[in-house]
Amino acid sequence: MLSVLSYGRLVARAVLGGLSQTDGRDYSLITASYGFGKDFRKGILKKGMCYGDDACFIARHRSADVLGVADGVGGWRDYGVDPSQFSATLMRTCERLVKEGRFTPTNPVGILTSGYYELLQNKVPLLGSSTACIVVLDRRSHRLHTCNLGDSGFLVVRGGEVVHRSDEQQHYFNTPFQLSIAPPGAEGVVLSDSPEAADSSSFDVQLGDIILTATDGLFDNMPDYMILQELKKLKTTNYDSILQTAQSIAKQAHDLAYDPNYMSPFAQFACDNGLNVRGGKPDDITVLLSIVAEYTD
Repeated sequence: MLSVLSYGRLVARAVLGGLSQTDGRDYSLITASYGFGKDFRKGILKKGMCYGDDACFIARHRSADVLGVADGVGGWRDYGVDPSQFSATLMRTCERLVKEGRFTPTNPVGILTSGYYELLQNKVPLLGSSTACIVVLDRRSHRLHTCNLGDSGFLVVRGGEVVHRSDEQQHYFNTPFQLSIAPPGAEGVVLSDSPEAADSSSFDVQLGDIILTATDGLFDNMPDYMILQELKKLKTTNYDSILQTAQSIAKQAHDLAYDPNYMSPFAQFACDNGLNVRGGKPDDITVLLSIVAEYTD
C-alpha cells in the first residue's frame, strides 16, 4: 500500500540549480512526503502524518510555509507506552499553532516551545519523548528559519552541493537531545531537554533550492553523497517529480537499513565510539522534500 502526502496547489516558476533573488516576489515551498515505519517493509502512513514512531507536518500560512518532523523515542515501548503518541501529538499541536497564525516566522523555536508546553498542560495524560526539527520559509524576506533538537534535521542543496545543514545534538552516543513528559515522580530520572536548547539558524534561500527535512532514519543510513546522487535525478519542480525523488531516497535508506554488510553512517559513528558495529540501522524513516519556488496563490 502506497501512501503519499500532497501539499498545496502551487505552480513552480523556478529552475533547479538556483536563480538570483528578485525583490518583490514571494517565495513558497513545494513539498512531498514519503517514509517507512521500521515494522513494515513498504511505505505505510499511519493515521495522521506518521511513519511508525515518526511524525511530521506541512502547514501553510499567509506569511510562511512551515515543515516539521519528530522522532518518538522507542524505549518507551518497554514501559507500555506507544512512542508515536508523543511525536504525533507534538507535530499536530505545532501544525495547529501555525494554521491559527500563533507564531512568528523568524522564531521556529517559539513554535516548538508553545507546542511542547501545550502538551505539558494537556488534561489527557501523555507520556513519551521525541526529537524535533522545524523549518520555516518566510515568503516575503526569502529567509529560512530553522530549529533542531536532537538528531533529526535538514539539508539545503544548491547547485548539487550542501550549502546549509542542521547540527546534530547528542548527549552521548545514540542518545539525542529530546523533549519529554515523564510519569509523576520521575521527572528527574527521564532525560528531558528544554525546547530552547534547540540549535537555531537563519539564512537566505534562492529559487530552486532543495530542502530535505528528515528524521535520523534517513541520516543514519545514507551519507550526504548518496542523498546528493538521488537529488540529481530531480530535474523539474513538478510535484510528481519531487514525490518520486522523495520515494527514491526513502526506499534506498530503507533498503540500506536492513543490509548487514553495509557500513552505514550510524555504524561508522558507533565504531568512532569504540563499538564494533556493522550494517544499516533499521528505523522509522520520514522524508520531506521541498523546492523553493515563486509563490502562486
